[in-house]
Amino acid sequence: MDIDKLVRKNIKDLIPYRSARDDFKKGTLLDANENALGSPIKSDLELNRYPDPYQEELRDQIAWYRRVEAKNIFLGVGSDEAIDLLIRIFCQPGEESIMITPPTYGMYKVSANINDVAIQEVQLTADFQLDVEKTLAAVSDKTKIIFLCSPNNPTGNSLKKEDLLSIVNGFQGIVVVDEAYVDFSSQASMATEVVQHPNLVVMQTLSKAFGLAGIRLGIAIADDRIINYMLKVKAPYNINKLTAKAALDAFNNLEQVEEFVKDLVAERNWLTDELLKFEAVSKVYPSDANFVLAIVDDALNVYKKLAEKGVIIRYRGNQPGCENGLRISVGTPEENAKLILTLNDIMK
Repeated sequence: MDIDKLVRKNIKDLIPYRSARDDFKKGTLLDANENALGSPIKSDLELNRYPDPYQEELRDQIAWYRRVEAKNIFLGVGSDEAIDLLIRIFCQPGEESIMITPPTYGMYKVSANINDVAIQEVQLTADFQLDVEKTLAAVSDKTKIIFLCSPNNPTGNSLKKEDLLSIVNGFQGIVVVDEAYVDFSSQASMATEVVQHPNLVVMQTLSKAFGLAGIRLGIAIADDRIINYMLKVKAPYNINKLTAKAALDAFNNLEQVEEFVKDLVAERNWLTDELLKFEAVSKVYPSDANFVLAIVDDALNVYKKLAEKGVIIRYRGNQPGCENGLRISVGTPEENAKLILTLNDIMK
């Protein structure tokens, strides 16, 4: 596949901003109008100096962890930056479109709307899987990107790998598989598939299993031609030194990440069992994420009553196929117990 033919002409022709640190990272640095006297914050990170524009050390670490090469890694301010960049690179505003498969993560639609890009929708099946034939049949000559979320938010299930690959192989555009919750899933990541499939982009994050939502680090894994376009369009210093340091520290403590996953999966199973004891709960969908989707009688009212008592979840009953749906994040054992006790009080 010729990736260059999918890219907007103005992006191909773009001369990117060249920052001071593109040319030199060491020496007597009098090139970037930094405060040479230092920073008022005590730190060994030289916070008065701009960060590495390409975060090579961190990209090397993530590449090792996901079994790809550093050239296949893009780092952004959360996955949301990657979503926005991909739409800007491949979709002509006012002319072309993305495709989404509701119910799904809401940011794909928001980013498309911000960029004046049309949105096509093909709903997931009743069991929240891809309808491959229907999805590919809906593709038009204006469709440039298909966004697929697996494990899916808000339903929690993984999309079948063979279906994902059928979309990748059957679509002559970019397919983005959002794997924010993949570390909680028994289904393996699609990351290594980018080597064989140049139109595949796999998105990941350190916000979930790694417990680093506060540092806002998102990851895109793709063919190096796509990564090079993302590096070309991104802001010059999009990942700051504090974020990079926190991320590198986390990769030095992977045993803790594995323990988090183990404990959260155990709590997810306990929470599912407890929720199903309520008469008002008709279903809790199987989950490969750190949350569950429960179908609850009068869900909006339950959501509001929980909020009044200080227990905050998400109402998702307004999404297709999720009528009376409540999305509940897996908390600590104490938080999960409080949720169940509060539901007992509300539903008695």
